[in-house]
Amino acid sequence: MEIEHLVWLRNDLRSLDNPALYFASLEAKKAKQGIAVVITPTPIQWEKHNESDAKTGLRAGLIKNLADTLATLGIPLHILEAETFDQLPETITRFCLDHNIKHLWFNRDLPVHEQQRDQAVCEQLKQHQVHPHAQSSDIIVPQDVLSQQGTPFKVFTPFFNRWVVMLAQQDNTPLPIPEPQAEALPKPNLNFAWEKPFRDDLWPANQDTAKQKLWQFCHHKERHYQKSRDYPIEPATSTLSPYLALGALGPRQCLAAIFYTCTQEEKRWQESIWLKELAWRDFYRQLMAHFPFLSMNRPFKPETNALIWRENEEEFQAWCEGKTGFPIVDAAMRQLNQTGWMHNRLRMITASFFTKLMFADWRRGEAYFMSKLIDGEFAANNGGWQWSASTGCDAAPYFRVFNPTRQSQTYDQNGDFIRRFVPELAKLDAKSIHDPKPEQRKLCHYPNPIVDYKAARLAAIAAFDALKEH
Repeated sequence: MEIEHLVWLRNDLRSLDNPALYFASLEAKKAKQGIAVVITPTPIQWEKHNESDAKTGLRAGLIKNLADTLATLGIPLHILEAETFDQLPETITRFCLDHNIKHLWFNRDLPVHEQQRDQAVCEQLKQHQVHPHAQSSDIIVPQDVLSQQGTPFKVFTPFFNRWVVMLAQQDNTPLPIPEPQAEALPKPNLNFAWEKPFRDDLWPANQDTAKQKLWQFCHHKERHYQKSRDYPIEPATSTLSPYLALGALGPRQCLAAIFYTCTQEEKRWQESIWLKELAWRDFYRQLMAHFPFLSMNRPFKPETNALIWRENEEEFQAWCEGKTGFPIVDAAMRQLNQTGWMHNRLRMITASFFTKLMFADWRRGEAYFMSKLIDGEFAANNGGWQWSASTGCDAAPYFRVFNPTRQSQTYDQNGDFIRRFVPELAKLDAKSIHDPKPEQRKLCHYPNPIVDYKAARLAAIAAFDALKEH
């Protein structure tokens, strides 16, 4: 079968609800041709972007799983190894010329480096009469969500209100898997030198498993999500973020599950709190596209460039290792280090502790999270850290400083989450475990607090107050 259409997959490693894959297959079918798929691993680029070993490992597993699916559809898969993005224009163009490819299909990426990569590839292909076809980006509302003045929203609530209207007006039907185009191919035996270990017991590298987890969450947990989502010991969140980060799940798949569940429960889908969480993901990704400087280590609020962050390497290492002396912070950081994932409430607590109480530069915390998270998405991670540091768009007010002990008492009341990840405190009672007395710390071989909460809070507020005077 002649193949002139090539589909380039990146962070969209799925066969279902994949615009580039589906529409390329339709166009090829009209010409009585087939399609091929190419994946271009760039391990050195991932390292430059601080992507974690866990995410790299899951990516490798998802590529293998996708390869098996494509083989059953008779769609050949090609792996073109490169080190960095700047090698891809030549690598992809050479492949297209060698294989008589006339059309390249891909789904848009929004971060600035990825956009530059795609532009460079497209420009080189056009010089050789290969036609690029860019499809919708991998977000729920792929069009720009703009105000009545035609400008990007800088506050989430009006963004969300407009986003919901646009969502109701678009076709949200998941795109089907392409039809088989030939006899099944032998399943490839892929091995990658860059492959890393990850918690495949928690996140199996399988599209079908991701889909099952989505529907199980929406059927059984979504209705309780608002009430239970802030308690880290409860299995109340979807834990689907690793699959969303690498595109093993598509946006319309998530919507289909939400719509179905809400219909079954006779509830308006617009009221789904989980849907609003997915909207935050869109919000941060659209911000990244509208304001490219966010991809360049710069704060959204330029006046916060004047803040002089503290540099204390011992405190930084204590935070990284989960040895700050604040049990809920330490439990959260150990969860991150051990699993590659952290509960959302704990992300806010640990980031607030880092930026407001340690008064450490949010960029260091952002980079550390990215280097560990299996679900690390640049836009969402950057947005969350800038929210916590009060440097970002629609960020937490600078005078709102989480009290980690109070947060612990509220959201881990009995200390069960702390006991799971800080086992040296496991024998303490439910009251003491949130802030052990000095003698208890000594007996448990647990460190004293690295900062004084009250003094650190006042110092942070004073530093932000001083910005108003300039």
